[in-house]
Amino acid sequence: MITMQNMAPLMFASLVVVMLIGFPVSFSLAALGLFAGFVSIELGFFPTQYLANLPLRIFGILSNDLLLAIPFFTFMGAILERCGLAEDLLEGTGQLFGSMPGGLAYAVVIVGAILGAITGTVAASVIAMGVISLPIMMRYGYNMRLATGVIAASGTITQVIPPSLVLVVLADQLGRSVGDMYKGAIGPSIAQTAIFMIYIFALSLIKPSYMPPLPPEARTLSGWALWGKVLWGMVPSVVLIFLVLGTIFMGLATPTEAGAMGAVGAMVLAALHKRLTWVLVRQAMESTMRITAMVIFILLGSTVFSLVFQGVDGGVWIEHMLTSVTGGSPTAFLIVVNLFVFFLAFFLDFFEIAFIIIPLLAPVADKLGIDLIWFGVLLCVNMQTSFMHPPFGFALFYLRGIAPKEVKSADIYLGAIPWVFLQLILVAILIFWPGMVTMWLDKTVETDLDKVRIEVPSYDEDPADAQPSSPARPAAPGAPPKQP
Repeated sequence: MITMQNMAPLMFASLVVVMLIGFPVSFSLAALGLFAGFVSIELGFFPTQYLANLPLRIFGILSNDLLLAIPFFTFMGAILERCGLAEDLLEGTGQLFGSMPGGLAYAVVIVGAILGAITGTVAASVIAMGVISLPIMMRYGYNMRLATGVIAASGTITQVIPPSLVLVVLADQLGRSVGDMYKGAIGPSIAQTAIFMIYIFALSLIKPSYMPPLPPEARTLSGWALWGKVLWGMVPSVVLIFLVLGTIFMGLATPTEAGAMGAVGAMVLAALHKRLTWVLVRQAMESTMRITAMVIFILLGSTVFSLVFQGVDGGVWIEHMLTSVTGGSPTAFLIVVNLFVFFLAFFLDFFEIAFIIIPLLAPVADKLGIDLIWFGVLLCVNMQTSFMHPPFGFALFYLRGIAPKEVKSADIYLGAIPWVFLQLILVAILIFWPGMVTMWLDKTVETDLDKVRIEVPSYDEDPADAQPSSPARPAAPGAPPKQP
């Protein structure tokens, strides 16, 4: 006999089974939600009128201006992937660090971070970096696993660095400002880049043969010519970063408006590199259409499922389960949740986790007094790993698709393992040092209500001596006379 208490666990278990079978996520969510809703109405768990909320929720999604940032940032990334900016950046920084062991690896991480700050999409960064840098690293004798690992990892930094699409989605699901989410991600994105650089430096000391410096004949630029090449790649990037992020942080534009300006700026950069063609624009529009449609359909399916799940007290079940496991400790809750999300990332991509799991966990985190900006950025860092580990590591798929045939798939998958651990190190740092996120946020001014004093000014002048500033109106007929 199905009761109200076990309906939520049954829905969650059915969702896991359907996911493992491999049905499309969006349609699976909607079908499970509707079926569970009809069963719940038949068993009397909630009235038929409860499902009348569904059209309102769907209309709320489709009319959400914030979600317009997704196609804008996706289009911007698709344009920049093909406009030649990455080539200029990599050539300049590669020459700059070329005399050092691991110089190309440093250049890949730095350029990956810069591309992340102007594209916002992992696919654009990984594909651009792989096409340009992997043949060069192979030519100069880099270890294959190191080369593939650093390219995939540098592309996934994009997920943490604003204007990441994941941060936009998490802000929407957590009910927080995108600008605050971007500010909170500044510290972790800098830390992630630094951790990758430190790992490369340490490995260059232990295994210098894995990453030899460029030979002298390959270092063709020096002096002003080298710095001119670096600045030619950097200055347009800095301008575009300010156009997108600076306007958001300064309160001059919303994320949607900044995304629109970024899309226009990307087309201007492509024109400067003489690569703005109708073919390029058409390819970018097709890529944007596919990704946006996927995101919206997953969001629609998840809202059907979550509405019914909350109707059968699924949120209460999740809260009781997590508090019983963690004992009500915020730190224990964060550790358990991050282990759970890390496990789910083996089977679900970041959009599916954000739309399905986050709405279930956010109320519990809020009740435990956890800052939701910190919580969202922490999970965003964790969900980086969904791009890097098998079987559904999309960064590895992208890299496999553009890598030469002599690159083995085993090298791509094994090369990603050290970088996954480096990402998990940052997760641990954020759990025990929330200040890395919260220090960038605007501090709210706390007002002690017990110390508030309201003083009424006193008048020493006799009211009888005061002269009226305007002639008095005659009294209305039948009105009582005024008292002195």
